Amino acid sequence: MLRVISAIVKIGLASLATGAVLSALNISAAELLEEIGLTPERVFALLQEGAAWAIPNIVLGSMVIVPIWLVTYLLRPPRS
Repeated sequence: MLRVISAIVKIGLASLATGAVLSALNISAAELLEEIGLTPERVFALLQEGAAWAIPNIVLGSMVIVPIWLVTYLLRPPRS
């Protein structure tokens, strides 16, 4: 768990430093998106489409995986 928190903190600090440098160079997120041919609205639409596809598949998969995991967990021999 400590590794996960450490990784999240490192990513956050690296993102903060990168954002500060880009801000000092007067580069905005909208400008970066424009350079690659996207708009903030299109990015939001793509995120919505991705979530609309992923959430039903996650629910469907969990309906199979969770009962299998539960049975395996219950039938596992006790630890000493």
